[in-house]
Amino acid sequence: MTADDDNLRFFRARHATFSQILASQRDDDALLAQLLGEAFDNFEAALQARMDAGAPVACDRGCATCCTVRVTATAPEVLHIARHLREADPAVCARLVRRLAAADDDTRDADADDRVALRATCPFIDDDGACAIYAVRPLACRGHASHDRAACDRAACGEIDDIPYSVAHRMVRSLVQNALQSALRDAGCSWASYELNHALMLALAAPESEADWLAGDDVFADSQVNDVSPAEMARTFDWLKTPGVRIPAG
Repeated sequence: MTADDDNLRFFRARHATFSQILASQRDDDALLAQLLGEAFDNFEAALQARMDAGAPVACDRGCATCCTVRVTATAPEVLHIARHLREADPAVCARLVRRLAAADDDTRDADADDRVALRATCPFIDDDGACAIYAVRPLACRGHASHDRAACDRAACGEIDDIPYSVAHRMVRSLVQNALQSALRDAGCSWASYELNHALMLALAAPESEADWLAGDDVFADSQVNDVSPAEMARTFDWLKTPGVRIPAG
């Protein structure tokens, strides 16, 4: 079996599992935790099996050099983080929301390139460089890793453009996230990718957003990111799910 065949099989298996969770737990208060627990566990397990041989990841606690890039997330991830913030210590929640609001004011209209140029640190990075929402961070953050910390530092200073990112992290993140988005689409839920800061502000301003999203409303439409058109993504998802389809060799 080729690597492409293995990726296709992985995508279909994850899609089937996400679809089953959405069908059986749609009205369950634990839906988000179940859905994202599955996604994050899938990511970690698959990553361990695919890590680049001989190329360890250089990322560790306190290293937030790359935490200036634009982060996108699906609606379940946004809602899960919003719930996490609401359930946190009130003082901690207030501090993080103040920083989030300030960051959103600075970055709302910035595209991916502009965000890098701004060098604005993610509002969830604390003074010690640690992520305040690490346990519920989105797949975009989990799938972003480097093999060379010095290269990251040089890139942050504008000295170089290319960083030796982990191919395994990016591939597994893409497979898991696309399977989740495909299952959400089939379930009649909004399935786009959203700019995290803006979407979180929308979620925190509307406590009913979780119920509205489950009812089929695109509650984060104003923060949608269309790096790839929804129509193109939908065609790709349908093709990947077609029985008998195999990715051509070469």
